[in-house]
Order: sequence, then C-alpha cells, then structure tokens
Amino acid sequence: MTPDAPVVEALDIAAGVLLVLGGFLSLAAGIGLNRFPDALSRLHAATKPQILGLVFVVLALALSARSGAVLLLLIPVVVFQMLTAPIAAHMVGRAGYRTGDFDAGTLITDELADDIASAGRGDLPGGEAEVPDPALAPSVEPGAEPAAEPAAGRAAGPSGKDPGPA
Repeated sequence: MTPDAPVVEALDIAAGVLLVLGGFLSLAAGIGLNRFPDALSRLHAATKPQILGLVFVVLALALSARSGAVLLLLIPVVVFQMLTAPIAAHMVGRAGYRTGDFDAGTLITDELADDIASAGRGDLPGGEAEVPDPALAPSVEPGAEPAAEPAAGRAAGPSGKDPGPA
C-alpha cells in the first residue's frame, strides 16, 4: 500500500457520493417534470435540480479522472449549461403564461397582468377582452335561426349552405 492510498480512496468515495447526489437530483428533476401541474411549476424542476445535479456529476468525473485536461473539458459543459438553462426557463415561463398554462391561484404577484391589460390583449391571461362593435355584428331577424356553419372538411355550396353528406 502506497502512502497516498488513503487520499486516493477518499477521493474515490467523494466522487461516488457526488455521482449519487447528481443522479438523485437529475431523477428528481425528471419526476418533477412529470408530476407538476403547469409550465411555471415545471420550469423549476427543469432547471434548478438539473443544473446542481450536473455540477455534482461533473465534479465526480473530475475527482475520479484526477486530470487537469479532463477538468478543462468539463468546465465549459457546466458554464454553457448555467448560461442556457435560465434563458430556456425564461422562455418556457413566457410561453406558459401566454398560453394560460398556469394556475393563477399559485401566483403571489402577477407582474404581467397590468402590462397585458394596458395593451388590450384579451387573448392573454389578465387582459381585457375587447368588446366587438355591435354595428359590425351580423344581423339576424327576430325569430330566425342563424345560418349553420359548414361541417369541418367540407365546403359550403354556392348558396352558403352545407351540401349534405359527402
């Protein structure tokens, strides 16, 4: 047994612990993506534990390789992940908010609601729906039924009515 054997063994144990922790955090991120109800909740599971899990796995690889060249190859992996994950989470959050894929009851403050309402975007959550001009609405005689829309996939005949079964 060499004199530095206890140090090597301690580094191997530390690498193993970091690898297990990184795997556990990555598993927690995957479970969170499947279990959380809306996009704004899922983005936390997709970024926070996943990045920390990656850092632990990269540290475990660096400890087990014990090489400066390996460390120089692994540092950009972590740096690029730390740069791109917040941007991706921001874009997922914006898309989730714009499509209404979130539970408004879980928001503490909705900082975008005032901006959306002032923009008059009724198609977004928090926006005021625009009231259509009654003069532009199609007129229907009292007691008459409005014209039925043609069935999907079939064109209306020349009179504007459904031509019947195809």
